[in-house]
Parts: sequence; C-alpha cells; structure tokens
Amino acid sequence: MLRRQREGSVICTSCGVLVGVNDDTCYACGRWNPGLWGYGPALRRLGNDLGFVPLVIGGTVTLYVVSLLLSGLNMRGMFAPSSQVLFLLGASGALPVFEYGRWWTVLTAGWLHAGVLHVFFNVMWIRQLAPAIAELYGPGRMVIIYTVSGVTGFVASSVAGLYLAGLPVIGGANFSVGASAPIFGLLGALVHYGRATGHSHARDAGLQYALFMGVFGLIFPGIDNWAHAGGFAGGYLASLGLNPLRRERIDHLAIGAVCLAATVIALLASIVTAWPLLRN
Repeated sequence: MLRRQREGSVICTSCGVLVGVNDDTCYACGRWNPGLWGYGPALRRLGNDLGFVPLVIGGTVTLYVVSLLLSGLNMRGMFAPSSQVLFLLGASGALPVFEYGRWWTVLTAGWLHAGVLHVFFNVMWIRQLAPAIAELYGPGRMVIIYTVSGVTGFVASSVAGLYLAGLPVIGGANFSVGASAPIFGLLGALVHYGRATGHSHARDAGLQYALFMGVFGLIFPGIDNWAHAGGFAGGYLASLGLNPLRRERIDHLAIGAVCLAATVIALLASIVTAWPLLRN
C-alpha cells in the first residue's frame, strides 16, 4: 500500500542523500520534489523498477490467459489463442493497421502472444532484461524505451507487410503479436548504454543477444524480423534522447506512466472497435 509520509526526512530519489520530505529541491543534486510528495519511501520499497517490471510481466501473462479464455474451443492449437481474439485484443500488422485502420495496435501488440512457448520465452527475456535496463536508466525511462521500441517495431512490420508482402524473410507481417519488438528495444538501449559509458561488456552483450535472436529469426519461419529490427532501432534511438549518463527525472516517471495509460486506452479501443466486426 502506498502510504504518504508527511513529515521527517526521506532519501532523495536521484542522489540518495537525506532531504526533508517537503523540500522543494534537493540541496545536493538540485532535483525538484526529491521526496515525490511524500510517496518516495513507499515507491522505493517497490524496488529499483518501482514495480514496473512485475506490471509489464503480469499484464503480458494476464492478457495471454484472457486470450485463451475468450478463444475457448476456437483455439488454433493447444494453448494458441484464435486469430479473431488476438484481433479483438489488439494484434498489429499490415492487415489491422492499413486494412482496418487500427493504427493504435502498434501499442498493444507487444502485450499479446500467439502460444504458450511464445509467451514463456518472451517473459523470460523480459525478466532478464527489463530489471537491468531499469537499473541503468531508471524505471520511467525503461517503460518509455519499452513502449517506443514496441511502436517502432510494429510500425516497421506493418509497413513492410504492406509493401513487401509475399517476399521471404523480409516480407513483413500481415498479422503480428509478441513482446519481441520491445525486447529488442531493451537490447538496443543496452548497446547504447555500453557505447555512451564505455562499458564494453554491456555493449557486447546487447549486440550478441540481438544477433543471436536475429539469426534465429532468419532461420526459422513465422518470425517477424521487421518487428525485431524496428524494435532494436527504436530502443537505441529512444535511449539516445534519454541519456543514461544523467539521473532519471520525475518527468521521466510521469511519461512512463503516460505510456502505460496510453497502452491501456489502446487496448480498450481495440476491444470496442473490433467487437462489432467479430459479431457480424
């Protein structure tokens, strides 16, 4: 429970020195509102990611379970949600985005999955990468990177699906879901962090993981390679503007919250607009 502290001292959320809970700025680093209106201590108890990583994982798993329940006997295979249900919840790709004008699905598709192994491996990668990026960039910037890279990944995939349809490997996708695009975005942010800080291990690890999964996508059919490439580029470019050499600001947390709110709104828009189509 987030209980507000109204008096006494708290630890500045940027530099870690003790400040008054009601101080306007931190005397050490100059951060505005270092006590976060008295909610700083409660938020710190959530961990370095402020609970955003469990929220991302929990939301992903919950939507997968919901997609299975809605599919019922119409599942495409064992624990594989039906295409109609995935469309309802916000699958992206050339068909939803350009044929039906569901442009907001570039926000929601990264939270949906087409099968149990699909969601298992993606959640495993999120658990591995998201806490690390939250530690390096801060939780707000991690959510911004995750959201931006998902958008860029599915935009790239949808555009390629429209103009390169039918081509092997580089044909894009008519219908696409999965957290691979934002996962590649986290790898792009890791590579940029290594380059910006001179941390060669972080840079090399990010590149190696991205290359490994990229080659995997080129070998096996059914992989949305444009979503991977677009997600990596989006994560790298987003991290350029978020400068890991500087501490996270309170506006980064606010923008991260806006990203999550926009995703929820996009999910609701998907359901509201798709329901009449599926009933006909």
